[in-house]
Amino acid sequence: METVSVQEAGGTSKCVEEGKKLAERLLAQASSINRESIDISELILGLECGGSDALSGLTANPALGVASDLLVAEGGTAIFTETTEMLGAEQILAKRAADAEVERHIYEKIAAAEAKAKSMGVDIRGSQPSPGNIEGGLTSIEEKSLGCIRKGGSRTIMQVVNYAEKPTKRGLVIMDGTALDVESNIGLIASGAQVIVFTTGRGTPVGTPSVPVIKVSTNSNTYQRMEENIDINAGVIVDGEATLQEVGEGIFKEIIEVASGKLTKAEILGHREFDIHTLGPVL
Repeated sequence: METVSVQEAGGTSKCVEEGKKLAERLLAQASSINRESIDISELILGLECGGSDALSGLTANPALGVASDLLVAEGGTAIFTETTEMLGAEQILAKRAADAEVERHIYEKIAAAEAKAKSMGVDIRGSQPSPGNIEGGLTSIEEKSLGCIRKGGSRTIMQVVNYAEKPTKRGLVIMDGTALDVESNIGLIASGAQVIVFTTGRGTPVGTPSVPVIKVSTNSNTYQRMEENIDINAGVIVDGEATLQEVGEGIFKEIIEVASGKLTKAEILGHREFDIHTLGPVL
């Protein structure tokens, strides 16, 4: 990473010129790097869902859970987040904790997320799901959470990390973070994710500036309307055209191909959304 400063460079124009020279040097360095094969165990996968609907917990999220399990079985790491969308599912996640410390962190992080909302006068259990989620067919935060956590598969939860913190253990990891899609993606990247799989029922089109985002639709209607944006259609599960296991294996295969250089729809379209979660009060 290189930085430039308007003040230190002596003004805007000089800063731009300095930035161009740095970019040229970085580009020359990048072009000299040769591709190398690495073991799949080195892969860190970010798991995200946005614009959920009634099928999120039945098709795309559990199919992504299958893919997550397959990666973890190979020694890789999968990170899932959106702490507020774990409300009501605390006990289920806690039972999968690797040890008492991880179990305690799961309860603490979820309770803290609800307490923070209450401190701002928000009854998150009463205000969720969002209007878009309700239009998509979800009826309660518990229903939304039970669907959300399924993208984490069935493996043991090895660690709970803070927003943008890199895990020190391999396997399935929870990142304590926001449910806001773009901020969540950026947190996953900062935690080390090299690829993100993003499930969506209503067609959230976002990408990121620095890692590929694979989009998976929960239903065939969204896929047909937004095929330009969606990489994989998990709606085929309820259409009776494929099983949950088959779609999950397809997602896993896509992850490997994208990690090997295949462009995602979001990359092709130039989606580069970026936002950082505010960790403290803004004064």
